[in-house]
Amino acid sequence: MTLLALRDRGNEVARRYGIVHEVPRDLQQLYAGKLNLDLATVNGEWALPMPARFVIDRTGIVRSVEADPDYRDRPDPASTLEALRRLRT
Repeated sequence: MTLLALRDRGNEVARRYGIVHEVPRDLQQLYAGKLNLDLATVNGEWALPMPARFVIDRTGIVRSVEADPDYRDRPDPASTLEALRRLRT
């Protein structure tokens, strides 16, 4: 089994899956000020994808999705591993 982790510069793929959200103005100021992070420079816009994991089989079919708009709520790695195991059967 081959596992891939991908980076999505500019949120192009995330936008196709409908998991991109615009960063509110107050958070933009916090990120750019105290955190010295200008997402507009990094991503070309003030937008971030939701934390998500997709398990996609070799034919391109999405077999499992875990996504939550609350950035503090991250997908459980155990459920992702289980979805990967199911691909082998």
